[in-house]
Amino acid sequence: MRQSFTYSIPESLKAEDFSVGDRVLVSFGPRKLIGVVLDLVDESELDVEKLKPIIELMPQESKLSKQQIDFLSLCARYYHHPIGDVISQALPVLLRQTKSVDLSPEPCWDVNPELEGDAFKQAVSKLPKSAAKQVALANYVVDKKHLTWPQIRMAGFSKAQLNALLKKDLLVEGLLPKEIFNYSDDCVNHDDKPQLSIEQSVVVSAINNQLDQYRCHLIDGITGSGKTEVYLQIIEQVIAQNKQVLVLVPEIGLTPQTLSRFEKRFNVPVVLQHSALTDNDRLQTWHRTKQGEAAIIIATRSGVFAPLLKPGIIIVDEEHDGSLKQQEGFRYHARDIAILRARQLNIPIVLGTATPSLETLHNAQTGKYQYHQLTKRAGQSQLAKIELIDMARQQVEFGLSGSLKKAIETTLARGEQVLIFLNRRGFAPAITCEECRWIADCQRCNKPYTLHQNQGLLVCHHCGSQKRIVRQCGQCGSPRIKPLGQGTEQLEQRLADLFPDYSSVRIDRDSTRRKGELAKLLQQVTDKEHQILVGTQMLAKGHHFPDVTLVAVLDVDGALFSYDFRAPEHMAQLLVQVSGRAGRESKPGKVIIQTNFPEHPLLQDLVQNGYPHFARYALMERQQARIPPFGFQALFRAEANYPNMPESFLREVSQGDFAQCLSMGPIAAAQEKKAGKFRYHLLLQAQERKYLHLAVRQVLANIEQSSLQNKVRWTVDIDPQELSW
Repeated sequence: MRQSFTYSIPESLKAEDFSVGDRVLVSFGPRKLIGVVLDLVDESELDVEKLKPIIELMPQESKLSKQQIDFLSLCARYYHHPIGDVISQALPVLLRQTKSVDLSPEPCWDVNPELEGDAFKQAVSKLPKSAAKQVALANYVVDKKHLTWPQIRMAGFSKAQLNALLKKDLLVEGLLPKEIFNYSDDCVNHDDKPQLSIEQSVVVSAINNQLDQYRCHLIDGITGSGKTEVYLQIIEQVIAQNKQVLVLVPEIGLTPQTLSRFEKRFNVPVVLQHSALTDNDRLQTWHRTKQGEAAIIIATRSGVFAPLLKPGIIIVDEEHDGSLKQQEGFRYHARDIAILRARQLNIPIVLGTATPSLETLHNAQTGKYQYHQLTKRAGQSQLAKIELIDMARQQVEFGLSGSLKKAIETTLARGEQVLIFLNRRGFAPAITCEECRWIADCQRCNKPYTLHQNQGLLVCHHCGSQKRIVRQCGQCGSPRIKPLGQGTEQLEQRLADLFPDYSSVRIDRDSTRRKGELAKLLQQVTDKEHQILVGTQMLAKGHHFPDVTLVAVLDVDGALFSYDFRAPEHMAQLLVQVSGRAGRESKPGKVIIQTNFPEHPLLQDLVQNGYPHFARYALMERQQARIPPFGFQALFRAEANYPNMPESFLREVSQGDFAQCLSMGPIAAAQEKKAGKFRYHLLLQAQERKYLHLAVRQVLANIEQSSLQNKVRWTVDIDPQELSW
């Protein structure tokens, strides 16, 4: 609801006990709900007799600070989103509920103090060979203090393995100490700390000299250039000042790897915040951060709202990544919100990437951000060479060209690993009838079902509906049904047939659904248990595979002809990122891209000149077209059960004089029907932000007067990242 509500303080409660940010229990209609105090006033415009009294003031340790309320109010105004929903995003689930919460210390695990040094190693060596995971967990715990369950689970271990070590008295359970973090000399582990290159040293020195003020730094470093090491050495200076560090990563998949790097370097309390945690785990993380017990917070998108007690620096890794943009409800961009927050807190923020988004690059080039470049890979590794394969001139088997199969054979024969990238999960993107060319469609979306052979299901990747695999054609009754196209599931199966002497593993959203499964598979790859990796874009981001020397990209052609103006940028970033997985150690790497359009200027530019050259020309094109970052956009989306309703609604609310602002639409979305709803959108664009926001406010005012507002579902997206919706 786009409004706030006024309540009175009853005589049973003291007015002086209340302050902005307090959580309160109030009656709302027939229900009792949690409210958050936005302001305190002596007089009300409403009749005081009609005001409902506050029922209860919730405990102070669960309140938000005035600084947080100011920040969240700023976010609500910028994104034109209801303040209540914005605050709800910033609170853990358990603090949105009326029942009391348990903020007592959470359990943690340590090595049994009676088994010191060699005695512990000797006890671990007596574990049976069949208990390999218990041995691995014991070795993981040995150098760490006060490990929490989220940390153990993210490292790929289970409760059964933990309980087994407890029964054998190798580990002991305790309670996490509640103490504010204080720096000491043993907080940093200097063993195996690499020597910085000249480029890295310059970047670290430049940022460390400005730790006491707001400044946005962009570290534009090629893949493998040692950006993480730069982060670590900057963090060293921040925690030495007894300040907290917030590190944002785009995907849960990167948190185990990031956590491992940070725990090896720092003997300080590190907490995780991401969607795979339980509600109680998230509450504990929130509380430890608020109390100053946590020194380093590693989080995905929503972690940008973490209640820092002593903020020191914010680091956004892979700042270009689309996962940082929330695509439902409160549609914020975590990178942009993090910059706003750093400015409010007067602390520095570091954006790191090998492929800067064009908005960030433009801000760096115009002097808004401080621009740092890392142009050389760390150590002896070199950038992989990229080769385009023209599929029209190749014999193709299972989606693999003859040249690619030969390259895979050669790489495997050398004892090295191969990564095959196909951004399409499932067995096949469709099934068809060989007799009449019928295709099994989801009736709610008018899109083909994706075949998931292992699960025996047809799944719609748009609305999530499922049905059993059909054995006969739905049109002519023929049993001649066959898969159409290829997904990662099928590719994994075909590779096992082509290379039976080598083990392959598939890493995508389907194979990593179980908790800890991703960390387990990544560890197996690092341990060389698998020689062939098949995966989607989960594998393209930030992972370090020392023995992968060949990367193959099977299908990139779709993005070359998309109507979304950001598609070429996203494709270029994805290609560069996935190419960066090859040859990260001293062994030379190679990247093979299969395409039907090898002469396409975008591909040629990337291969011949690299991402910086591509980005420079892409910015020139954007400037000529006056689209972001040389203009600002807002997208109104509307959906309803009938096709004429969202169109009529958007046409009605777009009436008016939008000074200095263009409006485009309403037009049908790229996928007009999804989950049974018909979808239309209206795009607003202006050269200056103030004119865009004036136009958005005008449309929102029109919506309040519209007779159709309750018959359609509508949203507003400021700075939309996807127009294909």
